Amino acid sequence: MKQNNYLGTEKVGVLLRQFAVPCIFSLIISCLYIIVDQIFVGNGVGYLGNAATGVIFPITVIGWGVSLLFGDGAAAALSVSFGKNETQDIHSSVGNSMLCSFLCGVVIVAVSFSLGDGLLRLIGATDANLSLAHDYGFIIYFMMPLALVQNTLASIIRADGSPRYAMCAMLVGAVINIIGDPVAIFVLNMGIKGAAYATILGQFVSFLICVLYLTKSKTFKICLNSFRPNADILKRIVTLGTSSFLTQLSIVVITIINNILLVKYGAASVYGADIPLAAFVVIMKLFQIVLNIAIGIAAGAQPIVGYNYGAGNYSRVQQLLKLIVKWTVIVCVVCTVVFEVFPLFFIQMFGADGELYTQFAVLCLRIYLSLIIFTCVQKVCAIFLQSIGHAKTAVPLSVLRDVLLIVFSLIVPIFGGVTGIFWAAPFADIIAIAITGIVMVRLWSSLEQEKQKNRPETDLQTIQASSPGVIITIAREHGTAGKYIGQLVAEKLDITCYYKEMTAIAAKESGLATEFISNINSDENAVMRELYLSTNVIQQAVIAQDKVIKMIADTGSCVIVGRSADYVLRHKENLVRIFIYAPKEYRINKVMEMYGDRYDEGKKNIERSDMARAAYYRNISGKKWGDPHQYELCIDSSIGIEKCVDVIAEFVSEHHRGIS
Repeated sequence: MKQNNYLGTEKVGVLLRQFAVPCIFSLIISCLYIIVDQIFVGNGVGYLGNAATGVIFPITVIGWGVSLLFGDGAAAALSVSFGKNETQDIHSSVGNSMLCSFLCGVVIVAVSFSLGDGLLRLIGATDANLSLAHDYGFIIYFMMPLALVQNTLASIIRADGSPRYAMCAMLVGAVINIIGDPVAIFVLNMGIKGAAYATILGQFVSFLICVLYLTKSKTFKICLNSFRPNADILKRIVTLGTSSFLTQLSIVVITIINNILLVKYGAASVYGADIPLAAFVVIMKLFQIVLNIAIGIAAGAQPIVGYNYGAGNYSRVQQLLKLIVKWTVIVCVVCTVVFEVFPLFFIQMFGADGELYTQFAVLCLRIYLSLIIFTCVQKVCAIFLQSIGHAKTAVPLSVLRDVLLIVFSLIVPIFGGVTGIFWAAPFADIIAIAITGIVMVRLWSSLEQEKQKNRPETDLQTIQASSPGVIITIAREHGTAGKYIGQLVAEKLDITCYYKEMTAIAAKESGLATEFISNINSDENAVMRELYLSTNVIQQAVIAQDKVIKMIADTGSCVIVGRSADYVLRHKENLVRIFIYAPKEYRINKVMEMYGDRYDEGKKNIERSDMARAAYYRNISGKKWGDPHQYELCIDSSIGIEKCVDVIAEFVSEHHRGIS
């Protein structure tokens, strides 16, 4: 509660500095391995060396994406399990994520080695840089499994409450790489192989530091049993980490397509294939630095934004949005001015081989990075939307610029030649920021409307103490009148029924808005539903609600309708889990009767509601909603509401003493 109050009361500027700065540094440090290699390779080997590292880049990004899939997924799962006090799930989440990261690393290495130079040619290698790409890549591959584990552990360590430890582990590795590169390349004359050896040495030391943390972790303890594969836990991890993986995957697609196009159009120009490829690699590294700073600002703000939105503090949400965009704009304006005024400095920093290369690289740097302010603001807005649980809008918005970039990269070079590939970026930026602007204006208007609403908690009830007995949970398909049946059962047994009251109590306990918690189960597209449920603010609401369900159950006999209470209370000895179903036609007619829906509307609402409930249950439990093996009693409500009530009451009375 202290942390929650702090997020809701401290000045937003202070909070943003505290949360965003470490995140920014962590992301910048993660870039240093590749960027440092680029600088020393460019100066020691030449632009062909930079082109070669650019060829290997998509493979390393795939590995990075896999590590985030399991790392960010495990981090989110760890936080949720800790909030629910499910300690075994915490241990298994960490162990399973480490195991899967390692195995995926082995698979990536096996595929890379087996396909060999054919794979390198496929993703953009030329005759001139193929041998260099081979030498660099085939050394980097060896460390891939442990590097993936290290990245996964870094995410877990941050979630365990030790972000500085994770940052230091990465920083130590980066420093070793920075020192090792010039020694290996220039002193030992190892060329591009030296850069690769320096990289894997730094990664290995970071790996050892992260593994050492396992002996002093705060919320989990690793044992051999932690690494036993658990399908339910892995499913939850993958669901929670999918968004991070897709982001990295889009980078891979863009890089591969651009590599191929640069080689194709470059070969038909005076620059040849390798100069455009090398220039693109350098420009992308500068782009990545600026973008990571912007992402660090937005990602660091996620818990602050999420909490205040969930708590209904919409004025603070607006303040945070303005501050996030302001910081991003300031950073981008400074960087844009520096890039446009001093492009030669940055090109030469990565090595400059000849006037032709320098001329082309300077021109394309100015073109590609000219509207980076639009790129960063657009990405920041997408992260902001995800922070408040608007995954339905956030996910397509997050990939909008990338999709447009691919489209323009395929079209513009037809008319503009090889430089047209670089012009594709500002074209994509203009359209992406225009669409984003429309989305954010609408969001701002909705926040203004929410601020004007009067939301008194008039329905707030305290938990009513009851005599010891049985706890009845009722899960139901939409249109079965399950809520009404639950209320009648409670009346018949003279105990309390909880439904909407749970969300009001959860809101009071957590500081989140009642409406927000109540709408967790709102209807959504199936894919978006999974991403929506994985957001931090939603997980916070789920944890608050689960705690209230357990508090209610601890007071004595009661009926609890919905909210996956059957799973939350699964360890209770005096628990009767009931699932109410009915034929679809019966439910459609019931919905038409109760809500005045037309037949088609009723059918659609039933399907959407059941999908939403199933997704929520799957997110909570990792299990299938409505599986009869998970309930003591399944009953068809089409036999009649009164008969259902009688059957349930009789079943409870016969099997559980204390209820008459």
